Amino acid sequence: MELIKKHYEKVLLGLVLLGLAVAAALLPLKIATEKQDLEEQRKTKTETRVKLLPPLEQTRYQAVLQRLQAALILNFSGVHNLLNPVAWKKAANGSLIPNRTGKEEGPDAVVVTQITPLYLIVSFDSVTVAGSLIGVENQAAATLEKRRKKLSSATKTEIYTLQELKGPTNSPTELVLVLNDTGKRISIAPDKPYKRVEGYAADLKYDPEKKTWPLQRLNSSLGFFAGDEYNVVAITESDVVLSAKSTGKKTTIKFNPTAKPR
Repeated sequence: MELIKKHYEKVLLGLVLLGLAVAAALLPLKIATEKQDLEEQRKTKTETRVKLLPPLEQTRYQAVLQRLQAALILNFSGVHNLLNPVAWKKAANGSLIPNRTGKEEGPDAVVVTQITPLYLIVSFDSVTVAGSLIGVENQAAATLEKRRKKLSSATKTEIYTLQELKGPTNSPTELVLVLNDTGKRISIAPDKPYKRVEGYAADLKYDPEKKTWPLQRLNSSLGFFAGDEYNVVAITESDVVLSAKSTGKKTTIKFNPTAKPR
């Protein structure tokens, strides 16, 4: 005890130095903790997510810009009447027709409303004592009599030649024929006729005179309209050709199956 009293200044100084050493050792930890706290505060205040504003509606403005960028084209030769007065023509029935394009009347104004395929049908009808009955129907023939179905047991006609009979003679299951016009070999059975497109029929109309012609065939006469007589001189699956009797001028009318009837 006497020793402590004698050297208490030294002991006190040692304790102070020890405290300073501990404080010095803990100082880096304190600094690190403070830095971490400050970084978290900085992130909280500077990196907060901000909700973005919705994009501006620019459709109307873009449309205006596109219209401004597009070249302005003035059409002085269209169907308008600004610089093109319309001529009116009197039809045969007395009605007035505006002649805007030059095709409001005459054969160019004829409309094809429908085109129907016409078939040559060869069928195996039945078996008789005379032989196998073969039916021939030509829907494209010029007259009604020739269009009707005709039955024949002959082995050769103007349409076909019988080449082979399959199955029993009194009950054949199949007939092999050769078509005389093309030489094509075909086979027919009781439930399997042969068909081929032989031609077409067309439905026509002419609005200026309110005329219609259903199922017109090749060489049909449409009679008198638009100041002349017209005949059908050709029909395909896509168009009809008319011929004027007085001049022989031919007009091709295209068939548009997707167009709405006028």
